[in-house]
Amino acid sequence: MSEIPKINLHPEWLKVLAGEFEQDYMQTLRTFLRERKRDGAVIYPPGPEIFNALDSTPLSQVKVVILGQDPYHGPGQAHGLCFSVREGVPPPPSLVNIFRELESDLGLAVPRHGHLQAWAEQGVLLLNAVLTVERGQAGAHQGRGWERFSDAVVAAVNERCEHVVFLLWGAQAQRKGAAIDTARHLVLKAPHPSPLSAHRGFFGCGHFSAANRWLESKALAPVDWALT
Repeated sequence: MSEIPKINLHPEWLKVLAGEFEQDYMQTLRTFLRERKRDGAVIYPPGPEIFNALDSTPLSQVKVVILGQDPYHGPGQAHGLCFSVREGVPPPPSLVNIFRELESDLGLAVPRHGHLQAWAEQGVLLLNAVLTVERGQAGAHQGRGWERFSDAVVAAVNERCEHVVFLLWGAQAQRKGAAIDTARHLVLKAPHPSPLSAHRGFFGCGHFSAANRWLESKALAPVDWALT
């Protein structure tokens, strides 16, 4: 079914999450997406990119998890990685603030684009809580079942991986990460990087350097957060 294409999922994730696709909630979600599409709704990201985060970062390679809310709802923005936009698309305000914190924390120059694929390929799982949205309607697909699916993703990382850094920005991400085993993983919390809340503690949180220090303390390679 084109709205939820199983094929665009790394085999490691498909093996772990296969049961989710057989659950009633996912069948209901499929029906909802199909009906919205039939009614003329423009859904982002495009179908083949809905699971881009899980296709780009295999479960066995996850070392950092960044939890977003739902995809960007402007044309050409969402492509399945939270906070990311493809090259040529202006970085939205939250991503601009992420880059500002990167510059402050690590001294990295603000990149010329907002495409975070290089992070994903280093083991940074860029997961939204809700994987689809409608054009111009933020949160349009909240409460339709995606939250349960992304909970299963977080649970799989928590249970099957070792020494993962979870960057939980904002209340929603922090609720979603409440059950993470902090004896095995590092959980870092800060306000969301949105312009509405970044000044309340996202700026100055130092999460990028803290994540790398912790990974190195576990004999793991740090993330190269620079984007070229």
